[in-house]
Amino acid sequence: MTKRTSAKYKIDRRMGENIWGRAKSPVIRREYGPGQHGQRRKGKMSDFGLQLRAKQKLKGYYGDLTEKQFRRIYAEAERVRGDTGEILIGLLERRLDAVVYRAKFVPTIFAARQFVNHGHVTVNGKRVNIPSYRVQEGDVIEVRDRSKQMAVLLEAVQLTERDVPDYIEADHSKMTAKFVRTPGLADVPYPVHMEPNLVIEFYAQN
Repeated sequence: MTKRTSAKYKIDRRMGENIWGRAKSPVIRREYGPGQHGQRRKGKMSDFGLQLRAKQKLKGYYGDLTEKQFRRIYAEAERVRGDTGEILIGLLERRLDAVVYRAKFVPTIFAARQFVNHGHVTVNGKRVNIPSYRVQEGDVIEVRDRSKQMAVLLEAVQLTERDVPDYIEADHSKMTAKFVRTPGLADVPYPVHMEPNLVIEFYAQN
């Protein structure tokens, strides 16, 4: 288990928001930040602070990606003509671990990364064990036959705190999902307000 994964419950408290909308989020019990100074009143945040926070929140939501990974995705979004913020969201949602999470095959994005890593998923019939694999529109993602009775799958399907978005067609009886189209910001069911425009500003200035 990576250090980032083992610290996942600290991300909500660091942000002060329940960024995955989980019923067990520590923010529900304590809205202030962690540590002995967590309850100290905070002053008005600078523009840089707002931009940095927006980046950390978006990066954390997708499994606390490394800065190198996230900057690479931003650089790719910047090269494509159009709204860079919208393109950034589309690229993040096309990650295989994100699609597995959205299809409700697993309960958390961290579990999705591990699930893919351990070889439980195929894309168009071929086994893929790279969480950052870029899914294309029309691709069919399926849980391998030997993995379909895993407890984590059965638990995730029953979760009521989130639904499968309309850009993914999921069949939980067969444990398959089709990536129908690349979503924009308004299509993605984030439990909290995400601001990719501030992320773009952050990288443009730093």
